[in-house]
Amino acid sequence: MDEFEYETLLKGVSFKEARRFIEQNSKEVYYVEPGYKIFGKCYLIGSPPIPLGVNGDDLLIPLVKPRFGTLVIKISSEDETRRLMKRDGYHAENRIIDPNMA
Repeated sequence: MDEFEYETLLKGVSFKEARRFIEQNSKEVYYVEPGYKIFGKCYLIGSPPIPLGVNGDDLLIPLVKPRFGTLVIKISSEDETRRLMKRDGYHAENRIIDPNMA
């Protein structure tokens, strides 16, 4: 993920805190299993299910970095957001967290 431009929204937290942050700060949340490939080459790790937040073209992603802990990052990617929204998988829940954000 280091090769992508991203904004760090939260750092030094547990994976549970990262999940809660994404759920509370995203218009839509999709859940994927560990090992889900994002951007065609990065595999996500973490406690299942892994939340991916969507706000327009922005993705909120929990990123586990060895020796650094868990971060929540924001990456703008219309293509990856569309791919995520169209996928049909086991944890492909799509839910609105806050109706006022829709």
